[in-house]
Amino acid sequence: MRKGLRWKVIFVVGVTALAIFLVYPPAKKINLGLDLQGGIHLVLQVVTEDAITIETDQEITRLQDQLKKKDITFKTIIKGKVGQLSIQGILHDQEGKLRDLLDESFQEWDYTIIGDTATLTMKLGVQQYLKEQAVTQALETIRNRVDQFGVAEPTIQRQGLAGDRVIIELPGVDDPDRVKNLIKTTAILEWKLVKAGPVPDEQTLLASSGGIVPEDAEVLRGDPKRTEGGYYLLDRVAVVTGKDLRTVRRTVDEWNSPAVSFSLNPEGGRRFEKLTAENIGNSIAIILDNRVISAPRVEDRIPAASGGIIRGNYTIEEAEDLVVVLRAGALPASIKYLEERTIGPSLGADSIRKGLISCVVALFLVMAFMVVYYRFSGVNAITALILNMIILGGALSYFKATLTLPGIAGIILTIGMAVDANVLVFERIREELLAGKSVLSSIATGFARAFRTILDANVTTIIAAIFLFQFGTGPIKGFAITLIIGICASMFSAVFVSRLIFDGLTLKKRRTAKLSI
Repeated sequence: MRKGLRWKVIFVVGVTALAIFLVYPPAKKINLGLDLQGGIHLVLQVVTEDAITIETDQEITRLQDQLKKKDITFKTIIKGKVGQLSIQGILHDQEGKLRDLLDESFQEWDYTIIGDTATLTMKLGVQQYLKEQAVTQALETIRNRVDQFGVAEPTIQRQGLAGDRVIIELPGVDDPDRVKNLIKTTAILEWKLVKAGPVPDEQTLLASSGGIVPEDAEVLRGDPKRTEGGYYLLDRVAVVTGKDLRTVRRTVDEWNSPAVSFSLNPEGGRRFEKLTAENIGNSIAIILDNRVISAPRVEDRIPAASGGIIRGNYTIEEAEDLVVVLRAGALPASIKYLEERTIGPSLGADSIRKGLISCVVALFLVMAFMVVYYRFSGVNAITALILNMIILGGALSYFKATLTLPGIAGIILTIGMAVDANVLVFERIREELLAGKSVLSSIATGFARAFRTILDANVTTIIAAIFLFQFGTGPIKGFAITLIIGICASMFSAVFVSRLIFDGLTLKKRRTAKLSI
């Protein structure tokens, strides 16, 4: 055997052995997608206006501190429409000082001053930036939560290049309700001063203010699972939020019931210490996703370095889930469910069975056609085709790609395209033989002239598959991945391996060699 041919054989055997090692056993090495092993598919919409509202709350707190430092007198600061706030009760002779403060420290806001009221409106560019950041942060937060829950091979991505929709696919989930609750929990944690309550109904709560909610306050309900329920009248602006958390973990309270302990970062601790020092004897509500889960009374100033405990009649599982969502970070905005689809394991098993049957049938029909039409050369094509499937499986395992039902369709398409390359080569060889050329010359010319056509067809298909992978969702990406890997494997098997087989068969009888084609 020629030295060059020997090294080619060793290379092919090495590639085959490596592919078999990577793919075996396939049940453990190849990940199955949502449509094959069951799970949940969700389409969410991020309510990006919430991010602007949260930013406005924080700016109100900062503005109050700055006004006090500059000795600027005001009556109150209230929120208006989304991205808008107003300072009321400004003295006329302090208008200049207020303008200097806003120009220096609040450059992201446009403002107008009419009479004793200054109205601040967040600039459109800033609002757009906050909306974009809200979607990006929501993606990261959801991904962190899912990773901590332990879902294997999740798909979490934005729908399209822009917009406020997120696609989530979680294969193999056996407790979809718990995962959905974990994802949809906004986990916006806030501490607000209690002005009144709790009382059984809203009318009683607002009786002292003529049935109208004051501009600097809001009404929230107590979570009936965590508190006695009822209605609370609270400060509209949160002094401390979940963004100020430094650590959070599951613990037990003094009654040995599951609870969640927390500590605050230096800035949040400073504000919390000031809040408690100024409100001894009053209640501070702990609010999670616009529901009061606890409203303890302040007995003494709480130092900045101290932490606290969130109680609320939690089970161990509920306390652990709360720790997960708080540790992973609050969603920057609330979310809406636009689409929800649950696929059972039995449906996935049926898809696997039908997909395997279709692959086997396609492979058998193609093999039968090649043997009948090209006789012994068809066996060459079948050998290359089998090697193509082995390499494809090994590559899917190595890249940890997820096999989906469209991915199986990509494999079936790969089978046809792999044989298509052999057909082009064999037809070119047949033309050369009919022209009276020798077998060796026909083989060399056939592969040389067919290669350009094969390369052109496969490269254009790969380009299309790359676009599908870049812009498609989970199942479409699965199709694109298998198609790209299959095309690369077919180029290797149909061109390199098939040529190697022909060279090996004609090695000993190069002048008298015959070719059945």
